[in-house]
Amino acid sequence: MSEIQDSYKSIASHSEGLFKDNGSRFIAHAYPVTTEEEVKDIVTSLRKEYHDARHHCYAYRLGYKGDRFRANDDGEPSGSAGRPILGQIDSAGLSDILVVVVRYFGGIKLGIPGLIRAYKTSTADAIANATPIDKLASKDYIIRFGYLSMNTVMKVLKDMSLPQLSQEFGEICTITTRVRLSQADAFLERFRLTDGIETEEI
Repeated sequence: MSEIQDSYKSIASHSEGLFKDNGSRFIAHAYPVTTEEEVKDIVTSLRKEYHDARHHCYAYRLGYKGDRFRANDDGEPSGSAGRPILGQIDSAGLSDILVVVVRYFGGIKLGIPGLIRAYKTSTADAIANATPIDKLASKDYIIRFGYLSMNTVMKVLKDMSLPQLSQEFGEICTITTRVRLSQADAFLERFRLTDGIETEEI
C-alpha cells in the first residue's frame, strides 16, 4: 500500500511581482487562500484599490489535492491571462494560492504572445518573492460520546497528539478534532470497536 501524501506546498503571506512592456504595467499579487469566499473578497478589494486599471486577471488553486481551481481573463483575449497565471502556480507546485495580476494599459497592444509572456513573468516574479511553506493535509472529525467514555476519547487524542478544536460536555459530549490524512485510518480504527463513541467527518 502506498504511503498517503499529506503535505503540500503553499505560500506564507502576500507577495508582489512586476513586469513592464511597451508602457503597460503588470502588477502581480500572490495570496495564501483556502476558500472561494477569500478569493472573491481579495479580487473585489483589488478592483477597488486599482479601480483605474484596465484588467484584473487572476487564477487560483485550492485544497491539498489542488482540485478546485479557476482561471479568469477579465476581458483579455481568451487564454492569454488566466491560463498563464495558473500555469505558473502549477509549475511551482503550489495550492491554496491566489494570484491576481492588475494591468495598466500603456497604449500599445502587445498581441497574444506578448500578453502570455507578461502575465506569466509577473506571476513568476510574485511567486519567486513569496516564502514557500509546507502545509499538512487533514480532515476535521466530530467525536460524539457519553460522559463515561471521556477517558477513552481523551487517551486517543493524547496518544495521537490531536488538537481539540471545540468541545461540548453534557449528557452527550462532542469534541471536534483535526486529523492528518496519514493518521485518519488509525484514528477511525481506535474508535471503531468502542461502543457508544461515534465519529463523523465534517
